[in-house]
Amino acid sequence: MKKKKENKSFLKKVWHFIWVEDSLASWIVNVILAFLIVKFIIYPLLGLMLGTSYPVVAVVSGSMEHNGLDFDSWWANNADWYENENFTKEEFYDFSFKNGFNKGDIIVLKGINAENIKRGNVIVYSTNRYKYPIIHRVVNKEGELGSYTIETKGDNNTLEDPEGITEDKLIGKAIFKIPFLGWIKIMFTWMIGG
Repeated sequence: MKKKKENKSFLKKVWHFIWVEDSLASWIVNVILAFLIVKFIIYPLLGLMLGTSYPVVAVVSGSMEHNGLDFDSWWANNADWYENENFTKEEFYDFSFKNGFNKGDIIVLKGINAENIKRGNVIVYSTNRYKYPIIHRVVNKEGELGSYTIETKGDNNTLEDPEGITEDKLIGKAIFKIPFLGWIKIMFTWMIGG
């Protein structure tokens, strides 16, 4: 009985330390706990629900930025490449993320099979050329079930990506954007030298 009371007392002290106490040590423990809960519980559950190993990614480059331009102004500056590839302004206007997104945005992904990818989708894929996954727009898809090759281009890049993406490199399709929140990851990675 005494052991049970000691355990309850200990748990109350821990609970008070984490949720009530306003000290530097308590704050550090809270940050560590939040990190562990997000990394080992929330992130994997979100990945399971969305069908991808990367359910949330931070945008770490400006390759999809539209440089603060509205769609019509951006299109006027970039139409030549897209029109040469048989994209129309009206078609592009109907694409998801028609206004691109910025470095520091968070993108939520959903797993997708290559056969369901369409021109204009924004996808994330891995590559041997870069440390981090790439997030670009699909500009072409060739092949057949089991052997598709997907060509991509960053909206802010002048040319399409140099290599086609095979199905095994596909991570997911972008479905939602949260502005600016990715700067937390970018700054943390920068601080630890990643």
